Amino acid sequence: MRVGFFTECYKPIVNGVVASIDALRDGLCAQGVDVTTVAPHFPHFVDAEHGVVRVPSLPLPTQTAYRLCVPYLNADDRRRVRGIDLVHAHSPFVTGWMGASYARRHRVPLVFTYHTRLDAYAHYAPFDRGATERAMVELTRRYANAADAVIVPTRAMENRLRELGVHAPISVVPSAIDVERFAGGHRSALVRARLGVDDDAPLALVVSRLGVEKNVELALDALAHFAELRLAVVGEGPHRDALQERAGRLGVAGRVRFVGALARDRLPDVYASVDAFVFPSTTDTQGLVLAEALAAGLPVVAADSEASADVLGGAGRLVEADPEALAAAIRDAIAGGRDQSAVHLAFSRFTVEMQTRRILELYREVLAARAA
Repeated sequence: MRVGFFTECYKPIVNGVVASIDALRDGLCAQGVDVTTVAPHFPHFVDAEHGVVRVPSLPLPTQTAYRLCVPYLNADDRRRVRGIDLVHAHSPFVTGWMGASYARRHRVPLVFTYHTRLDAYAHYAPFDRGATERAMVELTRRYANAADAVIVPTRAMENRLRELGVHAPISVVPSAIDVERFAGGHRSALVRARLGVDDDAPLALVVSRLGVEKNVELALDALAHFAELRLAVVGEGPHRDALQERAGRLGVAGRVRFVGALARDRLPDVYASVDAFVFPSTTDTQGLVLAEALAAGLPVVAADSEASADVLGGAGRLVEADPEALAAAIRDAIAGGRDQSAVHLAFSRFTVEMQTRRILELYREVLAARAA
């Protein structure tokens, strides 16, 4: 089987969507599936792996690492995508419509994974926010209904798409992580020092893109209500300066370390070296980092949302998006210690093998339906 991934979001961008795409690609390749990924070209970036086709792109007129794709493939690249049996789109933007067009022309199935609540990112567009949100909702609905099947990572996102008017078949398949890797991290005094703690002070962790939609402010505000707590924030994004300024205004700048982006192979030891994981976002469709924290056995505290409740499956602590409530929950989580049952939960729900098996079943179903 030859599958074409079409995505607007890919390396060198580092985020949960890219990690999810790579995990699925690796799982499919391990099962003998030939995967070709169509993604934007980024200046000065060279792919380390085979099977990636880059389309021309331009910088967007906003503060973002994402690119505006130009829907063009040269003759060599057209040959590289020839013979695809199924299109799996990971974006409803330009590359997604390229994939949809390919599927129509060649009469092959179109599968769409709903990775991102696009309306939650409307503030990045240089237009009226309300109009942009409505446009993103309409784009999502139209694209999802053009697909033979839609994949969502949580039941909450299935409900949301139905509310938006999506009538296409929807399958709930959680995005996967390398559970064994995240369960195998080692606690390290050196890592803790790099995260801002050189003693036994309680240390909480946020791993997130630093954007307005991620609500990292909530974690900083909670820090002001827990005097002994230190906080490490791993990730980069356009909102970093504003977050650092907020930490200064709150008087907690000396207790928070903005670490920046880290390579994924360094994250298991980071998770193992902290005492609690904090997830302040209420806009994620899944929150891959929640699965990573569970695999590491970390006590998790998350701002309450339907998607986070689905991911945690009864593990961790869900609290209202209130700084005092969050601080109290972090205190209780640290006192309770690490959670081995969370590790078992991660192995039962988020392995690459499990995701690959379910996706392959879906591929075969839509291929059989198209053939019939």
